Amino acid sequence: EMQLGEIAHAVGLNVSTCHHLVNTFVSRGFVGRNPYNRSYFLGHRIMELSNARVQQFNLVERAAPELRRLNDATRETVHLAVMQGVELVTLTKIDSPHAVRVDTDTIGKANAMHATATGKAVLAWLPEHEMERVIEINGLRSFTPRTCTSFDDLKEQLRHVRRRGFATDDEEFQPGVYCIGSAVRNSAGGVIASISCSMPKSRATKAQQIDVRSHIIECTRSLSELLTSQIKLDGS
Repeated sequence: EMQLGEIAHAVGLNVSTCHHLVNTFVSRGFVGRNPYNRSYFLGHRIMELSNARVQQFNLVERAAPELRRLNDATRETVHLAVMQGVELVTLTKIDSPHAVRVDTDTIGKANAMHATATGKAVLAWLPEHEMERVIEINGLRSFTPRTCTSFDDLKEQLRHVRRRGFATDDEEFQPGVYCIGSAVRNSAGGVIASISCSMPKSRATKAQQIDVRSHIIECTRSLSELLTSQIKLDGS
């Protein structure tokens, strides 16, 4: 803990300016205040950010064997993605061994949650007010003629995702690309990530779609159980 005067001196600001900034951090949870001696300490949001970053590294490491098995079983490109703030971020990818495969460039996916299977697999399980906030900030940009740009239509799609347990992207983000995704859950049942397989539309026959989605659902179920059991073993 530090007193306001100590913080002001350490960062080279006058006390008044420092007080204003520190109070802003307090209001947003990045700094806490001891009511007894008026000292300040790191707030819960700092801990959340730190833990979230560590969890991402742990998630990639723990998911790697499951992702490789999924890649071997489907022979399609596999992605592991998470939501950071209101953006979709791909943490890792394993390419398809096929000579003809999807060029899954992740640039531009940050605000494409509504147009990707990985994004919709996460959006579907957010509280409605949070899902609406994400869409309000990111918008419903059209990437292809098949992109859903209607909020009502998107909500209907997400309802089907919850019912079926998987999401699809049928040329909604990239022309000629079909993708299937499903959510990864933590021990409390909350969605923490999503896994998807992308393939050329020409290879996405009905039989292939059924086969791939069964492997994806099994992969996310297995990884969710693994993460839950690991938390129990860690005692946290």
